[in-house]
Amino acid sequence: MLDVTVVGEGARPELDDGISARLAMYRQRREHLYSTDRYFYLQAIAGRTNHRVDMADGRDMVMLASYSYLGLIGHPRIEAAAKAAVDEYGTGAGGVRLLTGTTDLHERLERRIADFVKREDACVYSSGYATNIAIITGLIGPGDLVLMDKLDHASIVDGCLLSGAKWKTYRHNDMTHLERLLRGAKEDYNTVLVVADSVFSMDGDIMDLPATRELCDRYGARLMVDEAHSIGALGATGHGIEEHFGMIGSIDLKMGTLSKSVPSVGGYLAASHDLVDYQRHFSRPFIFSAALPPAQCGAAMEAFDVIEDEPWRVAQLHDRAERYRSGLEAQGWDTMGSETCVVPVFVGDEDKTMDLTRMLFDHGIFVCPIVHPAVPRGTDRLRTCLMATHTDEDIDQALGAFAEAGKTLGLI
Repeated sequence: MLDVTVVGEGARPELDDGISARLAMYRQRREHLYSTDRYFYLQAIAGRTNHRVDMADGRDMVMLASYSYLGLIGHPRIEAAAKAAVDEYGTGAGGVRLLTGTTDLHERLERRIADFVKREDACVYSSGYATNIAIITGLIGPGDLVLMDKLDHASIVDGCLLSGAKWKTYRHNDMTHLERLLRGAKEDYNTVLVVADSVFSMDGDIMDLPATRELCDRYGARLMVDEAHSIGALGATGHGIEEHFGMIGSIDLKMGTLSKSVPSVGGYLAASHDLVDYQRHFSRPFIFSAALPPAQCGAAMEAFDVIEDEPWRVAQLHDRAERYRSGLEAQGWDTMGSETCVVPVFVGDEDKTMDLTRMLFDHGIFVCPIVHPAVPRGTDRLRTCLMATHTDEDIDQALGAFAEAGKTLGLI
């Protein structure tokens, strides 16, 4: 019989190592935030997320932090499509896409995405984060160079780190700096890839697609754009940054998510058929991750139809964002040059950012404080997001809360 000795609680000595040091720093930080009533993370919502939300503690709040820009969570057509997919396919795909996990539902979703973004083909991944990792590590490696905007998403940075390629950042939206890095680079590297977010999620501004495309053409570089925050939210009908600039087909590698304007989960690469098919066979996140569940495929596919069938949502989103942003600026807030439904409110001090968040929460406004290390010290801010479904009353309540809190704290 196997002799099992149970070690009692506390019998194993505490290790004094890097992990212990990190945990100690975390505990100290957590206790400080709780003791000063400044912990605003992992707030539990009861029910669906829309322009207003019911919190698990019973509060009713105006939602100014959700990426559901078009307010499609809970849309009856999308929910019905998700339920129908479960009825037909069950709750899971049962494997990775390359082996047993591909269904005709996945294939139909990929064709729908390709049609929506005007590309030959698309392939779907389990998350937006995994998509950026997959694209960069699948196509780029030692001997290649990646040039990324300084404010690109962390998943792009992580993809570069994992790829083994050389990578450099150019100053945010600084085309002179990008050209300096591009000049002569093709002579030293096999492939040069320029990567930028379409809409920068902490600042709300838009990449300079025309100038970036021109530089890539001039210096023989490929262009990848992360459209996580522009599909559904940018362009007259929500078709993204290419529609916004009138440059359909100008991006070599289009990355997007299925978890923001599209109320599902996952991400996608859209490009030429040969390139996408290559990624299906050589990108590790595709090969080694379970396939998207049927419900998420069904919901995403229907969402693209809804976006095209209900263009009023995009127009209303743009209207709500302009009304809200101009209201903040009239009060004296710095919105950091935002041009989109992502509207930062610059504060510049961590303690005051947390105090402003607390006052807004107390006035029924759900916002997110953005402080170091998410942004550089001294650029602390609130990151607020508008939705197509926000009402005039919601915006008035939010602006009223900002005015009162800002004056109380001496910020405006």
